[in-house]
Amino acid sequence: MSEYIKAAAANDIKRIRECFKQLAANEELTAILGHDFTNGLKDWNALIDKRSREPFTLVILGDFKRGKSTIINALIGHEIAPSNVSPETYTINEISYGTKREAIAVLENGDRVPLEMSDITRDRLEQLMKMFPAKVNYLEIKDNAPILKEIRIVDTPGLSDLDDLDRQVTEYLVNADAIMYAASSLLPFSESEQIYLASHVQPRKFGMLYVLVNMIDALNTQTDVDKIIRRFKVLSEKIVPNSFVYGISGADELRRKMGKSRLPDKGTREFYETQFMQFEMSLQRDIILRKDIIRTKRVITMLEDMTAETMAKLHMVAEMAELDSKKLEDKARDFDEECSQLEAALEECKPVLHLSITEMQQEAETWMYEFFAKLRISILECRMKNSEGEDIYPPEDIEKYFYSYLMEKVGEAYRTCIEYHRRQMDELVDKMSHQLAKKLGMEDLSQVTQSTSVDRIMRSLGKNVTRQVMGVKMFGTSETFPPATMTSFSKILKRKKQTDIIDIALENYDDIRSNIVKDIKTVYQDLEVKALQQLDSIYQYQAELGKETLGHARQIMESYDSEQIGAVIKEALELMKEPAEKLEKYRDDENP
Repeated sequence: MSEYIKAAAANDIKRIRECFKQLAANEELTAILGHDFTNGLKDWNALIDKRSREPFTLVILGDFKRGKSTIINALIGHEIAPSNVSPETYTINEISYGTKREAIAVLENGDRVPLEMSDITRDRLEQLMKMFPAKVNYLEIKDNAPILKEIRIVDTPGLSDLDDLDRQVTEYLVNADAIMYAASSLLPFSESEQIYLASHVQPRKFGMLYVLVNMIDALNTQTDVDKIIRRFKVLSEKIVPNSFVYGISGADELRRKMGKSRLPDKGTREFYETQFMQFEMSLQRDIILRKDIIRTKRVITMLEDMTAETMAKLHMVAEMAELDSKKLEDKARDFDEECSQLEAALEECKPVLHLSITEMQQEAETWMYEFFAKLRISILECRMKNSEGEDIYPPEDIEKYFYSYLMEKVGEAYRTCIEYHRRQMDELVDKMSHQLAKKLGMEDLSQVTQSTSVDRIMRSLGKNVTRQVMGVKMFGTSETFPPATMTSFSKILKRKKQTDIIDIALENYDDIRSNIVKDIKTVYQDLEVKALQQLDSIYQYQAELGKETLGHARQIMESYDSEQIGAVIKEALELMKEPAEKLEKYRDDENP
């Protein structure tokens, strides 16, 4: 972004916000539109101020024992983040720039307790936490590392161990500019890790997600490294398509930067050292150097939402103001009739939807039976020998890779079935949605079926009437991971070291097959429920929004005549032309 374009964008943002201040200062307009409208503008303004001032935040996620703190220390260049802590002493750590190194424990009661840097170790934290008057909310750590002048780093607890901190972590995720996900090359993507990525990270569509495969130095050969990285890339692409995978050694990188003796080189050091450098370059190029662009886009997106909601409210009130009392009552009766018609049409859709999804489910079950017949043959082939009587697949490779291979193949088949029907389901629900909307004259469904930014307050006539619409998702974690089948794999894993892995797989073969069919049935039933919710959301949106609009119209017509309302709204719409025109040039523009 050139300095000229940056200055022009800043001027446009300033002018747009001035227009909204003029709206809020118009007492006659705010009286007509109500306190909810005025409060909504204040909320938007406060949110924009907050997001404009916030430092750029890099959040690191990952399970325990994945080396998150070591990676942060390697990124900073020296030891600052607490490491080797237990689940009991783990805190969220905000690491930001300060002229001197210091740490403060911010407690849930608002107290701020100064700490020595030596206090942020496992043993000291365990002692201190017992003496604090309240639980620790987070640790605020300051350091003068150059990178912290550009971004704030948030170190989070292990994902699968502390449910009570999940809410806090989610709040940080909402405001994150980039995510680092720490994984271990020795524990490739557990089920819980995959579910967390799918359920917490994937829906937010971050601009950058770095999957850092740590502890690459522990692998023996480059061949092993390549296999692990390939596995992570395949899984990451399925769960979060916009992710970037790097194989690193946080411990070795920290030693290198601190001038300490390096970890033993097993022939892979050049790889993981280069990968860490590439990760840092991406962070610098795609986040730090583009922070002005990101911040500008962040504000402009919110201003677009703010403008759209304000214009919609003004147009609704203007339309109602043109009606006299009798016409308004007629409108209310017509609206009730329309809602009844829509509700009846919705009921007509249900059996059609049920039949279509049941047919898809039966087709998926047939495919799975065919898949398992071929899978059994593949399992038996793992024991084949060549013409000289030697094992085609070395026993050590089978012991090492067969379990992951089996779980991946079954999971892939499961997801492929559902993915194949995804488009059919989407098209079916979309067709029914338009049919329902058309009965009420709503040709443009974008207003009720698509969400805007995560930050959107979603205020409409003072109520979050669109939240149900925005919250309906056709696909989620249950479509990515077959839960009942995972219990079968758990049985195999428990007995893996006790006997031959192929024998265990064959013993549990029927169990896996019956459970995957059970999962298929469950997930398609769940998808039917979600599809009905999506259709029902159109009715709910129209009914609630219409009732609120009619009620508000009655109220303002008791205090103002239609000409007076029309004149005030016309003046407001005229004022809003300028923000709309200025924002138009940033729409679909890569570099505002």
